[in-house]
Amino acid sequence: MIQLDFYGTLVAASLVLLLGRGLVTRVGVLRNFNIPEPVAGGLLVAVVLLVLRALDIEVRFDTSLQAPLMLAFFATIGLSADFASLKKGGRVVGIFILAVAGLLILQNAMGIGLATLLGLDSLMGLLTGSITLAGGHGTGAAWGTVFSEKYGLASASELAMASATFGLVLGGLIGGPVARLLIKRVEVPGCHAQEAPRLPKGFEQPNRERSITPFSFIETLALIAVSLLVGNVLNGLLHGTAFELPTFVCVLFVGVVLRNGLSAFGLYQVFEREVSVLGNVSLSLFLAIALMSLKLWDLAALALPIFIILAVQTLVMALFAVFVTFRIMGRNYDAAVLAAGHCGFGLGATPTAIANMQAVTQRYGPSQIAFLVVPMVGAFFIDIINVIVIKLYLALPFFAAV
Repeated sequence: MIQLDFYGTLVAASLVLLLGRGLVTRVGVLRNFNIPEPVAGGLLVAVVLLVLRALDIEVRFDTSLQAPLMLAFFATIGLSADFASLKKGGRVVGIFILAVAGLLILQNAMGIGLATLLGLDSLMGLLTGSITLAGGHGTGAAWGTVFSEKYGLASASELAMASATFGLVLGGLIGGPVARLLIKRVEVPGCHAQEAPRLPKGFEQPNRERSITPFSFIETLALIAVSLLVGNVLNGLLHGTAFELPTFVCVLFVGVVLRNGLSAFGLYQVFEREVSVLGNVSLSLFLAIALMSLKLWDLAALALPIFIILAVQTLVMALFAVFVTFRIMGRNYDAAVLAAGHCGFGLGATPTAIANMQAVTQRYGPSQIAFLVVPMVGAFFIDIINVIVIKLYLALPFFAAV
């Protein structure tokens, strides 16, 4: 076994990002279907590690940096959330929340229905629904424990982790192709000479050159650090109460309060370009570590019926993005980018959604609405709605009798 320490893992993650960039640049299929660079590089490394494991060579990474990077990313999402901008997108946010809620309900209905048809415990169908797909590894681990202890479902935690891994991989793979299909049907802004080009903001185009100074860097780093500290304290205070939320939601909330509180009192204006730089660095490294450390052999261990359920869920996500999300969000370029983002957190996680949209906007141009709506809905509202939907399903007489 080869064990990489903190520094070795950081080096490996950096190389994965460089590998991903090289692959997307040189491989036409990856570029044409807008596959995110961390996904391309991370999955290739994960496949290599799977082959090495078959040869009795196992490589393990120090993933202690993964959680802080994810929290730092969500802190930057909060620091980028300007209430004035959010008010402008209020109606769009509301419509997108309805689309998100509809998908969560559909995912659980599909999971339970398919599990019943395949002769499996209906709880397995719920576990391969919104719990692990929209919820990700964190929500899957929490509910896997509940299903094991309260309902006596054997290997619930293992099934949850494997299903969440499946979703993370597919969420990063289908977003780009879905967007490519939809963009063929719309007019991309800025494609005509008489149209004034729109300047990208925040996370829309991470490769855009940004001027920074050491002092501004320290200021922004301090804001992120405060968001992490206070967010963790807030999470501890809410733990075990009716208002308990995931840590990243608390961190994001603190970031929102900092951004708008400092601005309202005229104390400080957040440097958005700096925030986006640090946010994109955190996002890229987080995804690289998450994907290169995937245990693909867990997916191979999935029983055929479970694999069938997850494959159908992936198809449902793609169809929902094309025929529901795209249509109700306006059938335009922004709607296509939103559909790619919805694939990201509908199957995987919000960082995957952002990576999907970045891959699209880097090629076709910015979408301010998409990068306003998806981070807030994917990082905050989806977890709250998901908990409500899951508990409503468990309250059905069908499950109460279990």
